[in-house]
Amino acid sequence: MKSKSDIYKESGVDITAGYEAVLLMKEHIGRTATQGVLGGIGGFGGLFAPDLSGIREPVLVSGTDGVGTKLKIAFLMDKHDTIGIDCVAMCVNDIICSGARPLFFLDYLAVGVNRPQKVASIVSGIADGCVQAGCALIGGETAEMPGFYAPNEYDLAGFAVGLADKNKLIDPQSVKPGDAIIGLPSSGIHSNGFSLVRKVLNVEDRSLSAYMPGLSSTLGEALLTPTRIYVKPVLSLLSKMNVKGISHITGGGFFENIPRILPAGCSARIDTGSFTIPPVFRLIEQEGNLPEREMFNIFNMGIGLCLVLDPQNTDEALRTLNKAIKEHPFPLNPQSADDIARVIGEVVPGENEVMLC
Repeated sequence: MKSKSDIYKESGVDITAGYEAVLLMKEHIGRTATQGVLGGIGGFGGLFAPDLSGIREPVLVSGTDGVGTKLKIAFLMDKHDTIGIDCVAMCVNDIICSGARPLFFLDYLAVGVNRPQKVASIVSGIADGCVQAGCALIGGETAEMPGFYAPNEYDLAGFAVGLADKNKLIDPQSVKPGDAIIGLPSSGIHSNGFSLVRKVLNVEDRSLSAYMPGLSSTLGEALLTPTRIYVKPVLSLLSKMNVKGISHITGGGFFENIPRILPAGCSARIDTGSFTIPPVFRLIEQEGNLPEREMFNIFNMGIGLCLVLDPQNTDEALRTLNKAIKEHPFPLNPQSADDIARVIGEVVPGENEVMLC
């Protein structure tokens, strides 16, 4: 008589592979443990007891997101150990925009075929992202779905929860004309716009191991560079001063995301010459014959996070942010002279627009 696992395996689901994957994940999950984690993996829910000392009115801030079609680049390169960083980044960078400290993260991974080593590699990236953000990976789900996903493909999504004191939540309504806009550098494309990138660069019919003009890495390495996580530099700044608004520059680029933190009567003027645009964006712009304004409407163009604050605080803010960046360098992305926080613009009178100059 066939065992239950044999019968299930004939349908395309390997239970024993699932057990092996869990064992391989444990080491990576253990690296993310923080003080509030209760119990281990394997339960029906992840348990976390937050430290509420010093917090008068606790507010939970949640965020969920995926990696989008950047996954296709991981498939083509058969490299899966950094895509999890992107998944964590897309969630925790949103949470920090409210002024909240990320507490924990859960992932959802759906695969066509459960290959334990590949699953463990993906989870290793998730763990790396959690370590960068200072949050714990307390649970998740790996679903084997034969016939729904191709054998070598998968989808990845995540969910994070952060904590803030209600009276310290960032309130963009305090933004006013004259305020300074500080930009934090991106590592490249991050995790948005990849449907256009794949079409413009024709990645499926092109060698991703080739070096392209202007790039310091192969095309594939440039495209797969993980999203930067801004939690620690921003928390360092919030511990010292009031920040009026924070915008995560994701899909929709500057034109969609910056207005989300501008109250009525305010617009933003961005000096595009105040920061370096990474070469990968120039490559996309040239090969796609895209106008620069459209590039700023799709991509981050080298600025992954914008912060709005009183102009008299800019010098101290830059010192604090750059000290934190130096103390917590962005992993997998070598530091350069361009990897610093800088003033990139100001808030001006207007009707919720972004002006490039």
